[in-house]
Amino acid sequence: MPAEPKDKTDPRLSHTAALILQSIHTGQIYGFSVMEQTGLPSGTVYPALRRLERDGLIASKWEAQSIADREQRPPRKYYRLTREGLTALENVLKRYPLIEKLIPTPASNA
Repeated sequence: MPAEPKDKTDPRLSHTAALILQSIHTGQIYGFSVMEQTGLPSGTVYPALRRLERDGLIASKWEAQSIADREQRPPRKYYRLTREGLTALENVLKRYPLIEKLIPTPASNA
């Protein structure tokens, strides 16, 4: 019997993926800022970002070259949660509530 496809909103995401989704949700929307907030190395963050995008949990868009040129740096790839990503994050936070304490959303800082 073939295995059923895994629901993308399934709460069994890795801790790493959960930290990255929460970081993006709090406004850390490019790879280096995710690394700074989570403390995860680039060799962990960037492959995870690619997997999350492949799985439809995040979407990305490159910034305009003119903005990067004006700030004298390489262009950034900006990430945002998709609807499926937000649902997956909500599910994983129920399972791992400590993640929201480690990386609080602006509304939960109060």
